[in-house]
Amino acid sequence: MNAPATLTDRIERLRRLLNPRSVAVAGGEVAAEVIRQCRAVGYAGEVWAINPHRTRIEGVPSFPNVDALPAAPDAAFIGVRRDETIKLVASLARRGAGGAVCYASGFAEAGGDGIALQRSLVAAAADMALLGPNCYGAINYLDGCALWPDRQGGRRVERGVAILTQSGNIALNLSMQRHNLPIAYLLAIGNCAVSDVHDCIAALLRDARVTAIGLHLEGLNDIAAFDRVARAALAKGVGVVALKAGASELGAELTASHTSSLSGPQELYAALFDRVGVARVSDLAELLETLKLLHVCGVLAGARVGSLSCSGGDASLMADIGQTHGLQFPRLDPPVAAKLASLLGPRVPLCNPLDYQTYIWGDCDTMTACFAAMMGAGIDVCALVLDFPHAQEKVAEGWREALDAFLAAHRRARVPALVVSSMPELMPAPVAERIAAAGVAPMQGLRETAVAIAAAARIGARRSAPEAAGLPGRLLMPRASTEMLDELAAKEALRRFGVRVPAGGPARDADEAVAVAETVGYPVVVKALSAELAHKSDVGAVRLNLTGATQVREAVAALSARFANVLVEKMISGALLELIVGVTRNEQFGLALTIGAGGIWVELLSDAATLLLPATRADIERALRGLRCFALLDGYRGRPRADLPAVVDAIAAVAAFAEANADRLVELDVNPLIATPQGATAVDALVRWFV
Repeated sequence: MNAPATLTDRIERLRRLLNPRSVAVAGGEVAAEVIRQCRAVGYAGEVWAINPHRTRIEGVPSFPNVDALPAAPDAAFIGVRRDETIKLVASLARRGAGGAVCYASGFAEAGGDGIALQRSLVAAAADMALLGPNCYGAINYLDGCALWPDRQGGRRVERGVAILTQSGNIALNLSMQRHNLPIAYLLAIGNCAVSDVHDCIAALLRDARVTAIGLHLEGLNDIAAFDRVARAALAKGVGVVALKAGASELGAELTASHTSSLSGPQELYAALFDRVGVARVSDLAELLETLKLLHVCGVLAGARVGSLSCSGGDASLMADIGQTHGLQFPRLDPPVAAKLASLLGPRVPLCNPLDYQTYIWGDCDTMTACFAAMMGAGIDVCALVLDFPHAQEKVAEGWREALDAFLAAHRRARVPALVVSSMPELMPAPVAERIAAAGVAPMQGLRETAVAIAAAARIGARRSAPEAAGLPGRLLMPRASTEMLDELAAKEALRRFGVRVPAGGPARDADEAVAVAETVGYPVVVKALSAELAHKSDVGAVRLNLTGATQVREAVAALSARFANVLVEKMISGALLELIVGVTRNEQFGLALTIGAGGIWVELLSDAATLLLPATRADIERALRGLRCFALLDGYRGRPRADLPAVVDAIAAVAAFAEANADRLVELDVNPLIATPQGATAVDALVRWFV
């Protein structure tokens, strides 16, 4: 028996599929179209057809079966029915083919018997690379090969971005994009039965001509493997951009905690992407423009933008749209302002974004000096907003000088630079080609540009941060019963990991409750103590700020009719903010830590951030600082500042407890964690685990 293929073996077979020296095409008209598309992109290798009923297809020799081929092909496109597909895949694997594209549908995506058929397909492929089933295949625009069953609109390039999508139609549309983006590889990977997203990324990272990678995803099958390969891309400086489709539930049956309502599937994907520096976008235009910026400029050190235009309207739009997407427009320091004043004169207000107005329009030398001054203003990227007239061959007078000046300034400063059209259609292709050839990104659309800058800056920030620890892989969801600890037991379990909890104890009657209250000191809180009660405030099972024995006795009397025991605790004063800290369990993603505005505001505000575990203290603090409510921890309007290190300590202790109990923890809520100037205290806790 042959040893199972290693990761290196799998990647090399996939690379052989993507850059083949020989191609076999099985089928009828679909096979003929693949041959035509190979010719259209200039494929120079051997092409053979497999069809028992024909001797030639599109002028190439046709053979009755795989065994009759002159040699084992590096790549095969299989355009036959699903049952015949499995037989051909098995024959190709036995012959030693590099890999295959399986065009047929009706496998796992169709449910029913398709699930079993897909298992049979995987078994038939053995160690061979395989894209699909239910997919269009792959186009290599670098070397010229189109394992593709339809027309496409791309062209050969020397370097460019790679795009992976699980949708054949979206891949087809992307091949016809007019965003002036050089595409090196276009992969429509369908069901990912064998070669998955992470395999494809790993193979693409081996090609130095690939400058960035774009993903259109319906879902990921192996989160830990994606985590590893995305971190490899980050380390290499190859930006990855994702457009995640769908917002359906992943099937987590977690209903007791508030956290479950805050950390749904989309939040888990967002946490994964943020962890490994994958920039998330919301539509195809944003995907293409972000890839273009990464292709030309690479990842950015930050989001400090110097913006130039000869229109106050453009400057205002750039400011409004940019700030909406988190861009920064730093004020001009005195030397830069003085230089600009000497160039532009006294009637031009000096600010960033800068409307340099039309006094210097057409004066190439002065515009060059103006643009160079902005590029020297300590920014991360410089953007010239410039819409072009429709011209087939050359830019009209005035526009040409503005462009010449900006490109000349860029040659001097070497700051990442963009020429931005306010609307996508106002960037003619010949102009875009000239801009890109000069090492400047020809960006199309103000909103899309703002998204792209922010995305490239997020990748850069993650790249400069300490590397995230690898994810542990799939987390089993045992089909066992669960139990919820009562609040006292949950707090004691957390306290052993370093979480501060209020002083107090249980009581069975009013006398015991008063004794506990007098021991810890007034004011106190009296709560029902029950493992059956998830949210005490919802059913009136909490009495707050009790200042004497009489109030304690009255509270116990009111609760004892419904509950056998109560919990008496010291009331925590000086609260600056109530936080929720929770952990949920997901079979795909493992344990997820959610931090947000807590107390009664959890669902109303939905101000929360989710991290996948393990997470560092730096990750936790960054998540806290990203909350809208963080200002309340940071001395809002003259209020005291919270003890932020203690808050981070408490959250890190909750995470440590969760990781130590990963084999049985179902969900956990600390709500609220009260932050004060003197520390952070968990005043309520819920823990549920498998038994």
